[in-house]
Amino acid sequence: MQIDDRLKILIKELGDAINGALSQSPEINDAIQNVKNAGYDVVLALEATIGVNRKAASESSESEPTDEEGKLKITSQDLRFLQSLKISIEDVNER
Repeated sequence: MQIDDRLKILIKELGDAINGALSQSPEINDAIQNVKNAGYDVVLALEATIGVNRKAASESSESEPTDEEGKLKITSQDLRFLQSLKISIEDVNER
């Protein structure tokens, strides 16, 4: 399967955004500094898998999954994934 040039650019932008977010994370920088202060050199290598599928024409106008009130739907699997990345979200029921 060949990836078109626009998609390649979008995926590169996503990778750059992820890298930028990680490099600017105070928690990550603090943890790396703690390892260095303990007398060790640090090499951090993370792997991300990005999967893409072209949407059908009827789906392309949809944005995020929402309920009947327009609130974003967060599944328990979504929440576990975000927590594994140490990302917290405000209670979606408060909105």
